[in-house]
Amino acid sequence: MSSSQPARAPSSSSDRRQRRYPRFCAEFPVAVLLFSGSQYQTLEGYCKDLSEAGIGLLVAFELSVKEVVSLKFRLPNTKEDWEVSAVLRYRRGYHFGFEFLSLPEKQRKFLREYVRQLPRAD
Repeated sequence: MSSSQPARAPSSSSDRRQRRYPRFCAEFPVAVLLFSGSQYQTLEGYCKDLSEAGIGLLVAFELSVKEVVSLKFRLPNTKEDWEVSAVLRYRRGYHFGFEFLSLPEKQRKFLREYVRQLPRAD
């Protein structure tokens, strides 16, 4: 017998699916390099959250899930410029969730320590 009650959203954080990597609040500019047609296009983005595996960006542009881009940024209070390949995994409006591809272990380790100093986003 099926219930006539509508499905409801999880009522507590323990009911939600656990992320592999926690997200942390971060705010800094990001250049998104997109290969479009036969040329590269540089888009301006802004980081809203960060994890050791990916980044959440605001970008005022139409991008498709599974699209691969190059991201250029500098983490706040650091000196190193980063350029990483990433694939678009999630989109809601102009908020995009990118997963880093083939991040070198040195950068992954640095990022793991860096984000733990930031406030949690989830």
